[in-house]
Amino acid sequence: MADETVKYGIIGVGMMGREHFINLSHLRSDGAAVVAVADPHVPSQRLAKDLAESFDWPIQVFEGHREMLDSGLCDVVIVSSPNMTHYRILMDIINHPKPHHVLVEKPLCTTVADCKEVVDAARKRPDILVQVGLEYRYMPPVARLREIVKSGTLGQVKMVAIREHRFPFLVKVNNWNRFNVNTGGTLVEKCCHFFDLMRLFAGANPVRVMASGGVDVNHKDELYDGKVPDIIDNAYVIVEFENGARGMLDLCMFSEGSKNEQEISVVGDIGKGEAFVPESIVRVGSRNAGRDGVQTIIAKNEQIKYDGLHHGSSYLEHVHFLAAVRSKGEQPPAVDLQDGLVSVAIGVAAQLSIERGRMVTIEEVMDEEC
Repeated sequence: MADETVKYGIIGVGMMGREHFINLSHLRSDGAAVVAVADPHVPSQRLAKDLAESFDWPIQVFEGHREMLDSGLCDVVIVSSPNMTHYRILMDIINHPKPHHVLVEKPLCTTVADCKEVVDAARKRPDILVQVGLEYRYMPPVARLREIVKSGTLGQVKMVAIREHRFPFLVKVNNWNRFNVNTGGTLVEKCCHFFDLMRLFAGANPVRVMASGGVDVNHKDELYDGKVPDIIDNAYVIVEFENGARGMLDLCMFSEGSKNEQEISVVGDIGKGEAFVPESIVRVGSRNAGRDGVQTIIAKNEQIKYDGLHHGSSYLEHVHFLAAVRSKGEQPPAVDLQDGLVSVAIGVAAQLSIERGRMVTIEEVMDEEC
């Protein structure tokens, strides 16, 4: 298959769907080709057609994902539709007679129960690879910090702190991202990325979550069909892991005046590492060497051909997934369904902790009756 074209279809060609389209255009010489898109939103269809023409890629446009699947045109399907549609689309892909490999945007689904159903269904289809789009792992400073942690330079990881101070949520088609029922909640929709990173750095699974957050600044004067948005715009989240490590998320979505959008700190029993995005800087030091011994590293990845919206991480995500597809089962997806499930479970637990005013266990949210 190494010399064959891998044919992609994209379900949902809003902002992220078109971002995937552009990334794949940079893998054209590696045998990637977008041959079809599916989206009921006509303006998004038109924008996708314009992109295809600019790349001289003939594509077929479908209104619905089922029609695209039935066409038999695609080897790989990217799911970049609104969060609340992921479950139904994924189940249709997994249950389709023709196998389609899948890259699904985060979050995997908006509820733990839906995630678990997808995981169970996918187990019955060993001929299908499913990767979850938690691409922040690939950001050069994050990847470099991961290497430092894996090397043992910091010792045993005890604390992981992630700060995201950024701009408010962007406007999406029909304003679907303004309501928890559609997104899963801010701590699922946006922060599953960070909970995934915490789990990687901690090297363990989560057991308990405690959070405080609210809607304090953004979207309060907006009204859609008579309803005011309910997505939170700031939160603190503490996550306890089974090996005793702790993680903390500091989220603020009304802090455009920040030099870095993401700042990650990993502290072990002998050292500390930090990553800064978009500065693309990593700092590492040890307790013995103290402040004067802190080293600053510029994190780069020469493999990146397109920075895009996520500092080259989406490009690298596609490179790795294409390699997995071409391996015919010998190389597993870099971010699997279990990773997607756990990242959603932490976000759901955090949302519930805010609603109920108490600590919530992961065991609770893994129970479908929760």
